[in-house]
Amino acid sequence: MGGPDTVAFQDETFDQEALQSDMPVLVDFNAEWCGPCKALAPTIDALASAYKGKVIVGTVDTDSCPNVSARFGISNIPTVILLNKGEIVDKFVGLRSEDDYRKAIDACLG
Repeated sequence: MGGPDTVAFQDETFDQEALQSDMPVLVDFNAEWCGPCKALAPTIDALASAYKGKVIVGTVDTDSCPNVSARFGISNIPTVILLNKGEIVDKFVGLRSEDDYRKAIDACLG
């Protein structure tokens, strides 16, 4: 999963790439085996392209990045978290429309 504008976050680099970012960060917690996660992937990729240069959009594979997933208490996937300056601004559990994410991102951007 992940288009050309979508970052694949890792446990080792998450703090630097996401929590310390000057831009808002949209993080999609997913797993390769998760059907709803696969259904959400094109939406995440579209958001990454649409907000390129304004918002970092990335994914966390909960199987390969257990530390980040545990820190955010991820128990259901897909879960999408919007961060701003390292703080959770919004959290979406389950499949949501692209419009839901856009509204949250636009509100964060002001």
